[in-house]
Amino acid sequence: MDAHTIGMLLLGGLGLGAVVWVLHKIGKALIAMFEALAAMAVVFVALWWLLKALVWLFTQVVTYWRTSLTLLVLMAWWQWWGWPSLALTLSVITVVLGVWRWINVLSFDTWAGRWLRAWWLRWTIYSPKLPDWLHACGLSITDGATPMVMVNLVGRNKIRRHRHQPNIRVPKILGVKSGASWDEVRVRLVAGQKPEDFDTATRALACTRGVTRCQIRELAPNVVSIDFQRRNLLTTPVTCPELTTLDGASVELRRVWAGRTEYGQDWFVPFTGSASHTLTAGASGAGKNSVMWCPLVSIAPALRDGLVRVSGIDPKGMELAYGRGIFHRYAVTGTEALHLLDELIATMQVRKTEFAGHVRSVPLSREHPLELLEFDEIGALTKYIDRKTREAITERVALLTTQGRALGFTVRGYVQEPTKDTVPVRELFPRRICLRVTAKSHVGMVLGDQAYERGAWANRISEAEAGVGYVFGEGIREPLRIRAGWVPDETIKQLEAFVTHGGTTVLPLPAGTQGGAAA
Repeated sequence: MDAHTIGMLLLGGLGLGAVVWVLHKIGKALIAMFEALAAMAVVFVALWWLLKALVWLFTQVVTYWRTSLTLLVLMAWWQWWGWPSLALTLSVITVVLGVWRWINVLSFDTWAGRWLRAWWLRWTIYSPKLPDWLHACGLSITDGATPMVMVNLVGRNKIRRHRHQPNIRVPKILGVKSGASWDEVRVRLVAGQKPEDFDTATRALACTRGVTRCQIRELAPNVVSIDFQRRNLLTTPVTCPELTTLDGASVELRRVWAGRTEYGQDWFVPFTGSASHTLTAGASGAGKNSVMWCPLVSIAPALRDGLVRVSGIDPKGMELAYGRGIFHRYAVTGTEALHLLDELIATMQVRKTEFAGHVRSVPLSREHPLELLEFDEIGALTKYIDRKTREAITERVALLTTQGRALGFTVRGYVQEPTKDTVPVRELFPRRICLRVTAKSHVGMVLGDQAYERGAWANRISEAEAGVGYVFGEGIREPLRIRAGWVPDETIKQLEAFVTHGGTTVLPLPAGTQGGAAA
């Protein structure tokens, strides 16, 4: 081998070595770069999850700030003063709360009990169980179909099909309130849901929770409150006011006391204003006369002083006749009712002529009192008499309900069968009360479509609950459950004496007037 060949081989070897060295350096640099990128990716992922954890923790602390603050205080107490001091402090607080509740349960529940109960119910019942309840009642959203995965198992001749589990989303709990008889669970709807979806599931939710009633309230287009009734505060009769305690200065015709609500609050009805005309429907013995007489007892001083003048139409000739003395006008037959309505309309026309162009609403006074018409069993005179008379009565009732509000005329009607044929002007009554009825369909006829689905189960009221019913027209879309004040027969006679004898004293009742309830 000559020198030239050897030189070429040496030169090629040196070049190959140089190439290998360069590739080695480049490889090491690439490895270092990849290691750095991997480390950066790990750090980035770790920081990302740490940030998500911090955001989640912050959200939980802000959302459940009461629970978070309580836990923080307990941990700080334990850290600084030890567990014996913490146990002793908690025991003292428990004893104090127990004594407070024993002494005055109302103030305890107002200031402490409802908060503690809401916190306990949220973490022991609603947070762990409500999502499953909603899903079982069809109130969840399942994402669309997912692709099927085909897996060829090695060493086998068959294919196993796997389908991904669907993603099920349920409304999120925003908060829980707990009152004397109701739990209010506020939830945010999932995209694709609407409040009406929950209306149709109230019965299923009530059975799932193990309570007698459930009601849905719309708080916002995507937020509803699921209300569960833990107990019934309307099981016992509500006592009407004592006549001896009434004061004329305390009578407010826009807010006349009529009973109690299912939330333990006073229930008021308006005798003046845009929603003063009222239609009350209920089966025989449902308590229509409690709805009638209790507000009249509440405004007894105004009746005595002539600020309210009551007219009565009583087709049965029995219910209103028991307190006949308080009625300025009184009618039994269809002809008498027609004359009474003509007198009211004539008075209304006189007021219209006198006040038109001067005021928008007639100021009430002894010269121009509130004309209140109590029309008992309105269906008896709008369906079950001769056609000409019933059409005339219907026409005049329509005039009073459409034109009478601003002129100081209010109509309150009562009916057993609330069909359109029986009460053709029922839509002219902006405020409607549904007591116990015999058919589910009657609830919608009185309170409107979807009232039953929203919790107005008037057909399920027992016969022992006279005066219990549901009200539509309280400024909310949901019916309100109420119980009218119970008015005994002797109270009606005392009211008659109070009004007709100037109200200076409540006269003793004549013999034989003590008796049962006007319910």
